[in-house]
Amino acid sequence: MNKELTGTKDFLQNISDYIHVFVRENSPDSWVLFFQILAKLAIFLALIYIVGFIFKFIINGIFKLFFDKDKYPVLKSIYAAKITNSFSQLMALLFSSFAVESFFYRHPKSHGFLERMIGLLIVIVVANLLFRGITATRNYFIIKKDYYKIIALNAVSQTLNIFGIFVSSVIAISVLFGISGSAIVGSLGAITAVLVLVFRDTILGFVTGIHVATSKNLKVGDWIGIPKYNMEGTIVDLNLLTTKIENFDKTMSTIPTYDFLTTEIKNLQVMSESNTRRIKRSIIFNIKSFKFLDNEAVEHLSKINLINDYLTEIKKEINAERISFDDSDLGINGRQLTNIGVFRVYALNYLKNSKHLDQNGTLMVRQLENTPHGMPLEIYCFTNDSGWEVYEGIMADIFDHLLVASKEFDLEIMQFNKI
Repeated sequence: MNKELTGTKDFLQNISDYIHVFVRENSPDSWVLFFQILAKLAIFLALIYIVGFIFKFIINGIFKLFFDKDKYPVLKSIYAAKITNSFSQLMALLFSSFAVESFFYRHPKSHGFLERMIGLLIVIVVANLLFRGITATRNYFIIKKDYYKIIALNAVSQTLNIFGIFVSSVIAISVLFGISGSAIVGSLGAITAVLVLVFRDTILGFVTGIHVATSKNLKVGDWIGIPKYNMEGTIVDLNLLTTKIENFDKTMSTIPTYDFLTTEIKNLQVMSESNTRRIKRSIIFNIKSFKFLDNEAVEHLSKINLINDYLTEIKKEINAERISFDDSDLGINGRQLTNIGVFRVYALNYLKNSKHLDQNGTLMVRQLENTPHGMPLEIYCFTNDSGWEVYEGIMADIFDHLLVASKEFDLEIMQFNKI
């Protein structure tokens, strides 16, 4: 190995000597040094480029043999992140670091300057290689469709990027100017408080990213609602500092990522994935329109198919109970049917017979607490299609029918007029 290295150095020195002599014999005396350095630099850069190209050709050729992302997701991720290119550049720079002394041994000032430039480029390429390594890890999780780990990696990667840029800058300055890295870091101690203040959002964003990833509450593509901002839409991008949300009106909203730690977030994606969506809406009735049903009214409502069986059975039960009552003809004595109660049963049966509702989910018609405006009767159920337009159509059909059907029961729906 030592013989090979020595042979390579001798070969490079011979090339340098040949250029040195050739330029001296073919250039004006006043320009000899300039043209010698310029010619050697051009040949030197060409050699670096050729070495980098050879490494890149070989490494990329090997990776292309394993390009199937299903069989080799790790190799696919590395190739897509262009780590192979950075590695080829690093090999070329290491070669240049080895060759620069042999190539410019006749020009010590140029040799020293180029050594520092090569050291600076090595720092930049190594930093870029590490950053691309993070990208490769993210690509791997994208291939595996592990979106929660992608969120955590986004928070970690952006923090590492910032930290990496800082460390790389310190090393680059040390290499370029020959200053001790500890001296540079020590000089920053006086402005630590300022840095903490500047990176406050970054730190909070990092904490939020870890929290979101570990709790698995949110990911890119989720349909969410944020009551604080009266906002509902789909997460387009979730990074360290900001989260972009595409609203349903096609506008784009941006909120601080750290706001997720203190703000109520409704994740509606589960509803979308299960293809069900909740209906929770009330009809407010005038309490003055509530009444007992006499035999004539019961006979009339018995013609309604959805409550015919119910009225037949419940009427038998009520009549059997009222036989023992004094003044059984008086409606308030004992059990009695009411128009609001029968309508509630009718509404429930109507929901149970709808092919557009999820019959395995909660399905309920319930009375809410009375208000100064009347008594709310709430419809609580789930549609079997979460599409927004379809959902609105199903809900509208249900309430169109019930609002009109309530007239058959002599019920008055409250309407609020502007004063």
